[in-house]
Amino acid sequence: MSLLQGIAASSGIAIAKAYRLVEPDLSFTKQTIEDVAAETARFEAAMATSISELEAIQKVAERELGAEEAAIFTAHILVLNDPELINPIKDKINTEKVNAEHALQETTDMFISMFEAMENEYMQERAADIRDVTKRILSHLLGVKIVNPSTISEEVIIIAEDLTPSDTAQLNRNFVKGFATDIGGRTSHSAIMARSLEIPAVVGTQEATRQIQDGDILIVDGLTGKLHINPTEELIAEYEAEQQKFEAQKAEWAKLVNEKTMTVDGEHVELAANIGTPEDLVGVMNNGGEGIGLYRTEFLYMGRDQLPTEDEQFEAYKKVLEGMEGKPVVVRTLDIGGDKELPYLQLPEEMNPFLGFRAIRLCLEEQEIFRTQLRALLRASIFGNLKIMFPMIATLDEFRQAKAMLAEEKEALVSAGEKVSEDIEVGIMVEIPSTAIQAELFAKEVDFFSIGTNDLIQYTMAADRMNERVSYLYQPYNPAILRLVKMVIDASHREGKWTGMCGEMAGDELAIPLLLGMGLDEFSMSATSILQARSQIRGLKKSDMAALAEEALQMGTAEEVVQAVKEKLSFITQ
Repeated sequence: MSLLQGIAASSGIAIAKAYRLVEPDLSFTKQTIEDVAAETARFEAAMATSISELEAIQKVAERELGAEEAAIFTAHILVLNDPELINPIKDKINTEKVNAEHALQETTDMFISMFEAMENEYMQERAADIRDVTKRILSHLLGVKIVNPSTISEEVIIIAEDLTPSDTAQLNRNFVKGFATDIGGRTSHSAIMARSLEIPAVVGTQEATRQIQDGDILIVDGLTGKLHINPTEELIAEYEAEQQKFEAQKAEWAKLVNEKTMTVDGEHVELAANIGTPEDLVGVMNNGGEGIGLYRTEFLYMGRDQLPTEDEQFEAYKKVLEGMEGKPVVVRTLDIGGDKELPYLQLPEEMNPFLGFRAIRLCLEEQEIFRTQLRALLRASIFGNLKIMFPMIATLDEFRQAKAMLAEEKEALVSAGEKVSEDIEVGIMVEIPSTAIQAELFAKEVDFFSIGTNDLIQYTMAADRMNERVSYLYQPYNPAILRLVKMVIDASHREGKWTGMCGEMAGDELAIPLLLGMGLDEFSMSATSILQARSQIRGLKKSDMAALAEEALQMGTAEEVVQAVKEKLSFITQ
């Protein structure tokens, strides 16, 4: 039995076997072979196993993800049945008397280089298919397991160095009970997705992939950040009791699903949800969301090999707007860059992508991508209460350019006879300190602000939010952060506008009293945090929280602020 301490990223407790989602070591050395017939048979056996495996994966993918997503596995099976590729490998084994691994690698490398050099996009895609099947055959020749979450058919806890947003989005909640990673923080995208999927998670353990083997029994404590490896029966029993208590608490919160979010002194605030796909709507409705405060549209662009069409986007936006039945839906335009990449855009690598060519900066340059999204949004606007938000705005000129493009696309659609809503609010995310400082100027031109604290904190504190070694500087309660937040809220209110928050701070039980006191109008968070936040706010008096926030703004450290909030909450619950 051993224990790793990480960062609690998604609430809950999971107890299950470990499933290591790590890249296998496929290294080998060239060898001379005497028995070429046996070596050829070994190669053919690896091929047959690969084909059988892909056919099983294809069936699962078709059932779980749909025919379009499963098509890639059909392509891989075709590659494995192509004599143009397979015969040269066998010939090399026979004539050069080399091991199957070397013959496979040399032959496929030649085909990959040839296809990648072609200008035809279809042939370039075949290079990727060959690379994937090569890895699969090699794994069977070397006796190494290739992991694939889509084939998981028993309850497991995923162990990985990190999980990409697309990895996390494809996890099957029926079998994946939790996950733990070596790197990352509470605001990494894998952590945010885990909260959306209601999967307990611990990140930033540093040692999980090195210390944990497939099949180890694990306890993921998403409440404290503890990861227990091969625990005793006694500890498992204790955590099973904790699981029951947590589920009972969730049942109490569930009673508030249809209630308004009102403070003790009768003030209403809006609790909205952050979503990534239309499928997330179920969680929003089940948790009593009063709107969508952040629709992360980049997930429409990820996990595919080309840009989504205008019609594909229109259908996705329409589905969300209709599903929310007139409740507000704030859609963030494409926010790619930083740790979110689109391989098919082939953007140049940057020394510091978080501060580079991303979000609105990319959209203002790649105008056709941006305008396609704006047209889809405008066409969908008549199906609900749409609000459009531009991410990572640093200057007034950026906002004006983006808004001008929106106006141009609207005029073109109306001229073509398309219906477009006349009541679309247009706002910006405040995630750059300079924008918060100039909030008074922005407030005269925007319809609303939404504070993205995940990036605002990392930029203000000069601390990469993906780096667990500086995770101590992710300080939402730091007076510097609180002052920037208050500056934005006050600026919007002076102009008769509203301010929301779509960063993870909005669902933080220690931050909620401060944000309530500072006058935040809308709190947007993972859907699974809404009922807990509603329960908390219903026990707070806004006037008391305003006094608490004023005190916190004068404090010197985050620790002092945390202590003051805890004392206040302790006094309230006595």
